[in-house]
Amino acid sequence: MSTGIVLQQMGVITILVAIGIYLYKKKVVDDYVSQKLSVIVMDICNPALILASILSGNITATHKDLITGMILGAVFYIGLVILGFIFPYIVRAGKDSRRFYNLMTVYTNVGFIGIPVARAILPENAILYVIVCNVMYCLLFYTHGIVILSNGKEKMSIRKVFSPGTIMAILSLVVFWFGITPPPIISNSISFIGNANVFLSMTLLGVGIARSGISAGLKNFRIWIYIAVRMILVPVILFFTLRAMNFNSVTILGLCLMAEMPIGNLPLIQSEKMGEDTELLSNAIAISTVASIFTITILMSIFTGLAK
Repeated sequence: MSTGIVLQQMGVITILVAIGIYLYKKKVVDDYVSQKLSVIVMDICNPALILASILSGNITATHKDLITGMILGAVFYIGLVILGFIFPYIVRAGKDSRRFYNLMTVYTNVGFIGIPVARAILPENAILYVIVCNVMYCLLFYTHGIVILSNGKEKMSIRKVFSPGTIMAILSLVVFWFGITPPPIISNSISFIGNANVFLSMTLLGVGIARSGISAGLKNFRIWIYIAVRMILVPVILFFTLRAMNFNSVTILGLCLMAEMPIGNLPLIQSEKMGEDTELLSNAIAISTVASIFTITILMSIFTGLAK
C-alpha cells in the first residue's frame, strides 16, 4: 500500500462525508432517518462487512497472526485504560468531567468509522486487528466503561456485551480459525450487505457533523490537547514501539489506524440514557471526528512510507 493510495482513499471518504453533510443540510436525511440508518449500519452492515472480509478469500494471515493480534489488542487496551485514568489529570479536568475524559481516551470509534476506513485503506490481513479491537471495545465498555461513567453506581452488563457486532466479530474469528466456507448464496448475500457499509457509515458521519454544535467546543483547549495526545501522540508512540519490536507492516498499520480513531458514540448514548449532561461529549465527538479526517490522512501517509 503506497502513500498515494492512502491519500486517494481518504479523499473518497471525505467526499462521502461531504455528501452526508449536504443531505442533512437539504433535509433529505433528518434526525429520525439518521437514527434508523445508524441501527442498520451498526447491527447489520458493519457485522456483515467484518464477516465478508474474512470470507473474501484474500486474507493470508495465519493462526499465529491472530493470536499475536489478540495479545497486542489486549495490551493496547490495558494501556488505554491506564491512560484513561491519567489523562484527566494531565488536562486538569474538573472533578465532574474526569470520567468523561477517561471514557473518551479508551472508547474511540473503532467500529462505525474504524471498520470502513480500514477496509478502504489497509491490506486485507489488517481486518484481523480491527476485529480484535472491536471485540475488546465491547467487552470493556459494558464492564469497565459503565462503572466509570456511573461512578460505580451502575452494574456491569454482561448481556449487552454480546451485541450483534460483537457476536459477528467473534463468529468471524471462528470462521477464520477453522477455515469455514459457507455456501455461495450465504457468502454473496453477506458481501452485498457489507458493501453498503462504507457509503452509509461515512454519509451518516457527515450527517452527525452537520447537526453537531461543533463551534461550541472549538474554544475548549482540553479537547485540542486530547486530539494532540490521544489521536496523534499515542499512534506515533505505538508505531515506533511496534516497529522497534520488528512486527510486520500490516500489524503496525492495522493497530495504529485503530489508535487514530476519533471519540466513539457509545459513551454519549449511554450518558444520555443515564440523564447526564452530554455537552462535553457531543462537542468532543464532533471536533475529534472532523480532525480525524486530517490526522488519519497525514499519519497513515507517513506511517505507510516508514513501514516499508
